[in-house]
Amino acid sequence: MASTFASDPPGFVRLVAHPVRWGLLSQLARSDRAVHELTALVDKPQNLISYHLRRLRDGGLVTARRSSADRRDHYYSIDLDRCRDQLHAVGGALHPGLATGRAAPAPTRVRPATAPTRVLFLCTGNSARSQIAEALIEHISAGTVEAASAGSIPKPLHPNAVRVMARRGIDISARRTKHIDELPPQRFDHVITLCDRVREVCPEFPSHPNLVHWSLPNPADPERPDDATYPAFEWTASELETRIGFLLASIDASHDVSHDASLDVSLDPSPPNPPSAEEALHADPAHR
Repeated sequence: MASTFASDPPGFVRLVAHPVRWGLLSQLARSDRAVHELTALVDKPQNLISYHLRRLRDGGLVTARRSSADRRDHYYSIDLDRCRDQLHAVGGALHPGLATGRAAPAPTRVRPATAPTRVLFLCTGNSARSQIAEALIEHISAGTVEAASAGSIPKPLHPNAVRVMARRGIDISARRTKHIDELPPQRFDHVITLCDRVREVCPEFPSHPNLVHWSLPNPADPERPDDATYPAFEWTASELETRIGFLLASIDASHDVSHDASLDVSLDPSPPNPPSAEEALHADPAHR
């Protein structure tokens, strides 16, 4: 009797199973990257990297955007939402009991650590993207993550940034934009650049934070009225909500690893040395 099961794995599995494509996705899950960076990180020729990036783009797992700092470059980003959906669809293809439909985002919770996780968001004007990101991560994490934002060329807070956050019940109207140099000396665990230009001038930090780049277009356009650019602000806020959700899941997972490691050390699970035959004989009451 012929089997009714599909003989070929789903397209998503075939797409991501290639070692080079898996390596590219693993790198893009950490940060948006340009082709020359991916070539160095994956250690493969640029023509091969470009071919596999095109395959991932055709599969809807990766997007590309021309750099606002150098128009000859493109930044590649992974669509983690789509990857999550595809992973759950693959589960259903393997067994009906694994078909859960679209996965809901994991509950956002970041356990308080010995020192709170600190995140800095940077963009050029500190008037929209970084302000929105700072407010969102504080709100979504329920204050368990401390955030700050700054810019390389500060501009007044954009009214659409205030408006788009007000729709989410967050008031940022009293926040002040500031230059990177105004930041007091402090530790940051993650520094996230949201603008291609500010990435080029991002200073070094003594705490050696995890440097991440999210290549997001500037939603503001001084030549267009605010009502016309508001949809771009809404897209920016929505994109940041998604990315921040995944960032918080990563932070939470790192806390789990640190917690488990501390338990391993404190509990010292290594068994004691077994007693010698003579010691065992004297310890057994039946032989006394």
